[in-house]
Amino acid sequence: SRGSISGDSRRNSSRISYIKVVVVVVVVIVVVVVVVVVLVAVAATVVVVVVVVVVVVVVVIAAAVVVVEVVVVVIVAAAAAAVVVVVVVVVVVVVVVVIVIVVVVVLVVVVIAVVKEVVVVVAVVVVVVVVVVAAAVLVAVAAAVVVVVVAAAVAVVVVVVVVVV
Repeated sequence: SRGSISGDSRRNSSRISYIKVVVVVVVVIVVVVVVVVVLVAVAATVVVVVVVVVVVVVVVIAAAVVVVEVVVVVIVAAAAAAVVVVVVVVVVVVVVVVIVIVVVVVLVVVVIAVVKEVVVVVAVVVVVVVVVVAAAVLVAVAAAVVVVVVAAAVAVVVVVVVVVV
């Protein structure tokens, strides 16, 4: 009779660790989805900024064509091109960071599935912290880069227009 009791408890403990693994996997998937949504929102914001900047630059170019010389048009177009290139680079960085985060999360899930117990909680906390920090850094860097490039482009356009006009 003792053998059957120990068999039952062994079965129960394996069922409990299976449930733990399932919970961890679900938590990790939720975290990944949230991070991806945040990063997509950042990328969308970047795209909106680019569209606005390009529209403004096109309007300025149109005004420059009417008012002044070809030199101004070329410089304004170069500033617009610089903005577009930087935004594309920022979007690429966002995508790379998303891929890295997903890879890290998958590796952690694999480790959790193998090791289990207290390590499970620690690993999930580490993954969440890493993902949140990475997303925050990414958003800050992307925003800073876009702001700097847009400000530089606007400054170039203003200086050129003031000097020529």
